[in-house]
Amino acid sequence: MEEYAIAVEGMTCATCALRIERKLGKAAGIDYAAVNYATEKARVTSSGASVRDIVDVIEKTGYAVRVAEAEAVFAEPNAAAEATRALLELNGVLTVKEVATEGQTVLHVRYVASVLPGRRLQELFGRFRGATATAQADEPDESHHQQRLHILKRRVAAAAVLTVPLVIIAMTHGAWDIPMEGWIQLVLATPVVVWAGKPFFTSAWVSARHGATDMNTLVALGVGAAWIYSTAALFVPGFFPGQAAPEFYFEAAAVIVTLILAGRLLEERAKGRTGAAVRKLMKLQPETAHRLTDDAEETVSVDEVVLGDRVRVRPGERIPVDGRILDGTTSINESMLTGEPLPVEKQKNDRVVAGTLNETGSIIVEVVRTGPDTMLRQIVDLVHRAQGSKAPIQKLADRIASVFVPVVILIAVVTGIVWFVIGPDPALNHALLRAVSVLIIACPCALGLATPTAVVVATGRAASIGILIREASAIERAGKLGVVALDKTGTVTEGKPVVGTVRGDRHEVLTMAAAVEIHSEHPLAKAVVRAAREDELLVPRSTDFESVTGRGVGAVVNDERVRVGSLPFLVDAGVDVSEATEEVEAGLVHVAVGTTYLGSVSFEDRIRPDAREAVSRLKAMGVEVVMLTGDREATARLVAREAGIDHVKAELLPRGKVDAVNTLRQRYHLVGMVGDGINDAPALAAADVGMAVRSGTDIAMESSDVTLMNDDLLLVPRAIQDSRQTMRVIRQNLFFAFIYNVTFIPVAAGVLYPFTGWLLSPMIASAAMALSSVSVVSNSLRLKLKQQGPSGGRWIEHETDTHH
Repeated sequence: MEEYAIAVEGMTCATCALRIERKLGKAAGIDYAAVNYATEKARVTSSGASVRDIVDVIEKTGYAVRVAEAEAVFAEPNAAAEATRALLELNGVLTVKEVATEGQTVLHVRYVASVLPGRRLQELFGRFRGATATAQADEPDESHHQQRLHILKRRVAAAAVLTVPLVIIAMTHGAWDIPMEGWIQLVLATPVVVWAGKPFFTSAWVSARHGATDMNTLVALGVGAAWIYSTAALFVPGFFPGQAAPEFYFEAAAVIVTLILAGRLLEERAKGRTGAAVRKLMKLQPETAHRLTDDAEETVSVDEVVLGDRVRVRPGERIPVDGRILDGTTSINESMLTGEPLPVEKQKNDRVVAGTLNETGSIIVEVVRTGPDTMLRQIVDLVHRAQGSKAPIQKLADRIASVFVPVVILIAVVTGIVWFVIGPDPALNHALLRAVSVLIIACPCALGLATPTAVVVATGRAASIGILIREASAIERAGKLGVVALDKTGTVTEGKPVVGTVRGDRHEVLTMAAAVEIHSEHPLAKAVVRAAREDELLVPRSTDFESVTGRGVGAVVNDERVRVGSLPFLVDAGVDVSEATEEVEAGLVHVAVGTTYLGSVSFEDRIRPDAREAVSRLKAMGVEVVMLTGDREATARLVAREAGIDHVKAELLPRGKVDAVNTLRQRYHLVGMVGDGINDAPALAAADVGMAVRSGTDIAMESSDVTLMNDDLLLVPRAIQDSRQTMRVIRQNLFFAFIYNVTFIPVAAGVLYPFTGWLLSPMIASAAMALSSVSVVSNSLRLKLKQQGPSGGRWIEHETDTHH
């Protein structure tokens, strides 16, 4: 299975996306296809179809794919032929064209940059001696968006300049006695219809060639009918019996084009803002790195850095790669990763992540991951995948949108016939205006944009605060969760032991134990050393360290043998343990100097400071909380009581956790699971919404629907609350889109005329249609401005860029 994300160009409404999706879904070798109008991306999962096959389907449907170009010059024809064969075998290359010139051969290559990076082509060309190559830089989505905005602005401005005087002339109804008024209107309206309105007609023609219809069909029919009728009335007025001077509707055609273009301009701007959060993440990746060689330091493109390289990162610079610190200490701001604003102290052997900000010290980092394998790129890919997926609630809107346009055309035809047959005089004029109004006011785009715009904004916003959502469907399910099951170790608790009770003289016991344990890497040893440092104890030096697996450790301190371990370990060494406690306690170690027993140290796994508040918020939201753990019943209930959790299932193996999730589903319908370990992976996959804590294992994260990028358990109720808010906005969008079309199409057809005498002008209809799409996108953008903050119960405003 291969998964591709391909940028599609030429889509002008949600119906376009549905048409491409259906064609891709029927193609051989394609297992899954989802086309998102809001992100303008096709996400395709293929088991047999190549990128070339996928692009061919999209182009045959009448749309284009964003491609990049490369060029290579070869001095030897044989080398050019070999390179051509190698290129055509690369998945992502669309065409290779050979052009022979004097003494050399030039290869022109078209490829999909989102699948095949330009540097791969450069590497391939580099294998041929004497070849010189240039690859077009992979342009970001934002640059294409800006280009479209610029073109739209020009069309709107030109259309407005011509339409305003046209409307003024038309509204006088001949009162100004302007010579050749009809011809002036024709001259003003034609450039608006033919040039500014060209995208509507070309898109409608492409759809018609493929036996389909879309919103452009409606606009093209409405505008075309008004312009053709007016032109005919101007050239052959005698063709219209019963009218001394047939009316012109040039201003209606021009205003419709201008207002719909203006609406698309506003919509394009709003769509651009929906993906701002992800674009900010992508900009965090530095373009260069300071690579260290044996005798020098060189600044190179981050694409040239390979695994095992050493790079220097100075204060104030962003980390260019995922890596491990070889030398130096520093503070790193990981807010882009975790959402936490406070810097994290880092030292030798600590891991660092590309895109995070090095604040204080200079460090040398060994490269562990580069390019698409870095955590930053994986986050961006995950968010893109979520934004390109579809929530189940969108399927209803898709089904309606797929039949919407043909139904509207049928309604317009029936409306025209009815008004022509039984309408008042001039019957033809009324029939034309009513049919045009129906065509223009209908808006399938509002339906198509209702769900994806909200999903794009919500997933981007969630990523910026440390919540990564894998699929849009997880948003819908998370909002309906009836119960959340929490793993204990590493989720409710911190997952690392700390010193609890010290029996005996605390100062002496911890000092001697730390002197020995400082040589060990065992988690309990690290906890002892950490406790000694926190108590600011002076730990003496030790020598002759020895470790007996499963029993204990020993070393010489101040010329005496100190032992730390189990009671049998001390007894075997001749230590008098008569003063030792008889209770059996997990994680209890005993300390002796020579044959003298000093005391014991117990350990505990403390609950996270935010665990109790997170559980309290979940309960306040009506979500039940259960703890599932493999730990002992007594320990589990102690932790649960401290965290405020009422229901506990302990001593569970991984299979037992899956069974527990299935049992909970029978009672609560939808179950969420939060965990961090390998043993949690089956339960995370079995739950309706699995949430993995990033500090856990990769397997847990791969099995989950949501990844929490820091250890803050408050992100769990935050994710559920934000999911509910997102679904609320989606339902509002769909309600508005349905009500708009159901209400205004009959009004445009003139059903109120017999009772009130009200008729809807095509110009008012075009304004309403333009505003319907803009209002849906604007409502989705509220998710960006209003999200539930750490305070939980109130809604707080988040800062946005000034250009928003």
